[in-house]
Amino acid sequence: MQSNVLGTALVCCCASPVTGFYRDGFCRTGPGDTGLHTVCAQMTEDFLTFSRARGNDLSTPRPEWDFPGLQPGEWWCLCVSRWVEAHEAGLAPLVRLSACHISVLEFVDLDILQEMAADESA
Repeated sequence: MQSNVLGTALVCCCASPVTGFYRDGFCRTGPGDTGLHTVCAQMTEDFLTFSRARGNDLSTPRPEWDFPGLQPGEWWCLCVSRWVEAHEAGLAPLVRLSACHISVLEFVDLDILQEMAADESA
């Protein structure tokens, strides 16, 4: 079992739409995940626009890849580098700490993640 940034067991980010590099709902990583899809983030219109402008359109459905397209409010496992880039631009979406893979801490300080944390009790 892989760990989250809090040092506990990694929890599911989202099962509908199903997310994660392995499309199992978890922001876990392993061989082949060169993008490090490890940040569980809640999509916003601003972030989706930002990502599209950077060449990664996450809002347009792609049936050929079984990708429904994302809407604001949905959760998705983002590449850590894209989340960092969005944070530096002031457009990073909120994160679910319990679902962010521990390897995110190699790129982002925990205090920054905590500042960007969504309320997990909701």
